[in-house]
Amino acid sequence: MSNNPIKALAGQTVIYGMGTIVPRLLNYLLVPLYVRVFAAGVYGQITDLYAWIAFLLALLTYGMETTFFRYTQKENPEKVFNNIVSCIILTTGIFLVLYGLLYKNFAHLIQYEHNTQYVLFLGIIVALDALTAVPFAKLRKNNKAKLFTIIKIANVTLNIGLNLFFLLVIPETALAISEKVFGPQAGLLVWVLISNVLSSLLSLILLLPQFKGYHFELNKSLIRPMLAYALPILLINLVGMVNEVADKILIKYLTPIPDTDTLSAIDMTGEEYALQQLGIYGANFKLAVLMTIFIQMFRYASEPFFFGKAKDRNAPELYAKVMTYFVIFCLLIFLGVMLYIDVLKYFVGRGGSDYHEGLVIVPIVLIANMFYGIVFNLSIWFKLTDKTFYGTIISIIGASITLLCLFVLVPQIGYLGAAIAHLACYTVMMLISYFWGQKHFPVPYQVGRILLYIVFAILIYVFSITYVDYSLITKLIINTLLILVYCGTVVFFERKNPLKI
Repeated sequence: MSNNPIKALAGQTVIYGMGTIVPRLLNYLLVPLYVRVFAAGVYGQITDLYAWIAFLLALLTYGMETTFFRYTQKENPEKVFNNIVSCIILTTGIFLVLYGLLYKNFAHLIQYEHNTQYVLFLGIIVALDALTAVPFAKLRKNNKAKLFTIIKIANVTLNIGLNLFFLLVIPETALAISEKVFGPQAGLLVWVLISNVLSSLLSLILLLPQFKGYHFELNKSLIRPMLAYALPILLINLVGMVNEVADKILIKYLTPIPDTDTLSAIDMTGEEYALQQLGIYGANFKLAVLMTIFIQMFRYASEPFFFGKAKDRNAPELYAKVMTYFVIFCLLIFLGVMLYIDVLKYFVGRGGSDYHEGLVIVPIVLIANMFYGIVFNLSIWFKLTDKTFYGTIISIIGASITLLCLFVLVPQIGYLGAAIAHLACYTVMMLISYFWGQKHFPVPYQVGRILLYIVFAILIYVFSITYVDYSLITKLIINTLLILVYCGTVVFFERKNPLKI
């Protein structure tokens, strides 16, 4: 392993990136398929259902991944794994029984009373993914990044293959089967969920070797402190899910509905219009996927890295350097997406597509996601000091801002208000976490340098939208030069930073 910890983290980030960026990019290729196969309203249902999957998965894993990393530093790793997995198996079993009895009621609650099968498959996906969470964490803990990557790619390859098969190769047959099995209201969307169930099952099967030596164990002396540590993280994750998915759940309830004459003119009901707006929002939200991917792969690599370096006397300076380089790469992604948006927009529909009216949210979502990544970097102070309840408070404040903005802005300006809610939430969380963290676990973050890079990148973007009437080729050439200017500026200033890029 490299003697330079920044290089070591970068290497792990790249390897985990292969397990995150490749599957995410491959999954991203499903977006142009979905927006062409499904009407915006149906894509709105996909956005809605997967928002619920993310929320329920956070509930069912209840912070045990982070707890696993923390307690393997203090206790016997095998014993920790046995106890945590036993907890997950027990709670997942209880969830499946209760969900099987009540899923139709839940379907009625979230307006899927005519497609309860969607909600049934939703619960199965959540349960399977919950069972794989800690085995995946074990691979990360043991630095088996390559195996982690192989399993992730196998999962998404099967998912994409099944989607292509059902939606493009045999769509008529698939539709006939779904209507026969699930009723006339069922459509091709059910095959999207079935594909996910099968790919999640494949991940669980491939992870079975990680259970070697496992036996069911619930040691009270170990479980109690782990649950005490995990509870605040569960609350953080749940509140974090409010920040991430509340918009996708609430837009269909809050978006302003046109008057009856307008609805008649576009041949839609109010419910169909709301789902269409959600579909447009969800599709354009995906254009920020590169930022999300980078943050996710960085999180996979950095969490064990941060814990592993915690006892190093130079850890605070190291964390500060990591933050600077993290922001530099996030801003590069921001510029890469926004300066090539004239090309990337075709991933969410052909020219003139209804989806393109939602492009206005993309820069807002990108910056919001970068701030979320900064919040994750800052969160190391309460994780390392075992003061996770502070993180809970910060997350609750963020969720309150999210909900307030959603309920105030979305009824006024539609899904644009949801994008602004994201930005407002993570901006406040970032500021609170920074100032609070400096009191409890001081880290010499290079705030001035970071702010200069952010301002510089935003100025480049603002300049790029001043020549919208130029030809596509001319704009792409100028924008490429602007990205090179950003990269050259970063290299120039960072050459004097002790740890080189």
